[in-house]
Amino acid sequence: MQSIQEILKKYWGFEVFRSLQQEIILAVLAGKDTLALLPTGGGKSICFQVPAMAKEGLCLVVSPLIALMKDQVENLKKKGIPALSIYSGMSFWEVKKTLQNAAHGNYKFLYVSPERLESTLFLEFLPALPVNLIAVDEAHCVSQWGYDFRPPYLRIAALREHLPEIPILALTASATREVQDDICEKLIFQKDHQRFQKSFARPNLSYSVFNVAAKQNKLLEVCKNVKGSGIVYCKSRKRTREVSELLTMNGIRSDFYHAGLTNALRMAKQESWVKNEIRIIVCTNAFGMGIDKSDVRVVVHYDVPDALENYYQEAGRAGRDEKRAYAVLLYHENEIPELEQQSKIRYPLAEEVRKVYKALVNYLQLPKESGEGIYFDFDVNDFVKKFNLNIYTASYSLKILEQEGLISYNEQFFMPSTVVFTLNKNGLYEFEKSNPEFEPVIKGLLRSYEGIFDYPAAINETQLAKFINTNQDQLIYGLKRLQLSGVLNYNPLKDKPQILFLQNRMDTQDFTINMVNVNKRKLAFEKRVRGMITYVNKTVICRSRMIGTYFNDVSIKPCGICDNCINEKNLVIAKDEFENICSMIYKLIDNSSVPVKELLFKLVKFKKNKIWKVLNYLQSEDKIKITRDGSIVKADYFK
Repeated sequence: MQSIQEILKKYWGFEVFRSLQQEIILAVLAGKDTLALLPTGGGKSICFQVPAMAKEGLCLVVSPLIALMKDQVENLKKKGIPALSIYSGMSFWEVKKTLQNAAHGNYKFLYVSPERLESTLFLEFLPALPVNLIAVDEAHCVSQWGYDFRPPYLRIAALREHLPEIPILALTASATREVQDDICEKLIFQKDHQRFQKSFARPNLSYSVFNVAAKQNKLLEVCKNVKGSGIVYCKSRKRTREVSELLTMNGIRSDFYHAGLTNALRMAKQESWVKNEIRIIVCTNAFGMGIDKSDVRVVVHYDVPDALENYYQEAGRAGRDEKRAYAVLLYHENEIPELEQQSKIRYPLAEEVRKVYKALVNYLQLPKESGEGIYFDFDVNDFVKKFNLNIYTASYSLKILEQEGLISYNEQFFMPSTVVFTLNKNGLYEFEKSNPEFEPVIKGLLRSYEGIFDYPAAINETQLAKFINTNQDQLIYGLKRLQLSGVLNYNPLKDKPQILFLQNRMDTQDFTINMVNVNKRKLAFEKRVRGMITYVNKTVICRSRMIGTYFNDVSIKPCGICDNCINEKNLVIAKDEFENICSMIYKLIDNSSVPVKELLFKLVKFKKNKIWKVLNYLQSEDKIKITRDGSIVKADYFK
């Protein structure tokens, strides 16, 4: 058996592990349930891929994003590591074939979307799967109090009944203490489980917040002053196009990206940006997950995000190469009241949600007592137009229906065309002899796609048509005729938003949802908004420390490179005044801890920014500490 260091070197080419990776891997190999908080770009995947390679058997990876699953499976295959995936949109036959291969083949990884975990077919095969580890990616999705709750994640705990001895590794980039505890509870972690949290400090990343009347001018200034690749996040699809056009008009190579574009267009734009053919990608938060680009120099948020969780994750896409990078947030003071009112828009009243549900089942022409497990193409703009609904009310009502486990709504659904032969080689040979007109299509498939007798192969009709010297329409016609003849199964490409019904349609008169849960999530959302507003408004505390405090990481010292730290450096305090403030701080905390608010109140005769400068200095010199509850104590208080 190879050591974990040998595995790391052989497959990933690294000599040493990054911070905490080895500790996490050893905990997993010791059979401990483990929660790992590693920032964006912190190497989360290695934490489950290496221990899985060090053990006999198969690692079951639960991931919410189809694109991310496909990327990781392809990357593993390129390293010579056999991997498979099962996700929404695959046919029964495709899922069955994949599970057969996972059960009886020499595969090391099976990626599964969470909604597949409770399917009858998956549960039938589960006892035959040689599972050695369950890895839960984006684990914050299991918590109702997190910023991206996904009900199918709650099904992961049911795996415990079938695999009681198998450890779970839960991974996330950002989670508050409350969400961490909820993850461990929902996944039924052992009492002696392990938790690892990498510092939220990013020493090379300079955070700045600008209150500006004209965002366009500030954005142009930032993009012209900071050379290299960048991302600009906007809240609306329309704005991504407008901002991209602004940059292009000013000589900055740019393009826009959002979930409403076709998969082919999204992939083309993403590839152009990764290859530095365009410099700035202007996008919604649909962009960024799983993209491996280390040389991003600047991330700009053109609008104030809803929560520090997703802000930290998105800003963290800058400077993964550990060179100096910038995270810039632009806001106008009018945005703050709008943000405070967001919960009323995001959490419609129960009657409004019922109205949207009724419109939805009518739009899809879904009879009562039917629908479970069925996918529907869904055009939200056509939907709201037909039923005269407000687009925001409809969209957020759909989100509530999803969070209550009634539907799954995927705006970026993409399923490539697939083909698999249903005849064996001898049967196919006999069919060809009797039907020579199909020979070009059959030969083209056999020469272009390996394993097409065993497993559905993703095909590209445009490329295949060129290969056999025909047009695409003729090729598709031929594939459909071969399917009717029982020669193969052909599933054409799907590239439209999809709604999956997770339960049969309810009678709209009896429709109810758990508004207690909805209101709890609303309160959690409002708490996250308050955290974001605090971050935006504070002008005297180090930005890195504010982020760390929010995530219960009190180890972070002033970064020295954010806007607040730079302003503090430029703030001059006379020696006598400095010593006076120090003396009063020491006196106040002589034998006890003092809340920051109380200390600021008692030192009211001094300017706040000067007090904070002294506090930052004393902390950097290890003379004081700031506790998790925001109190100040002497450094030797706990000794």
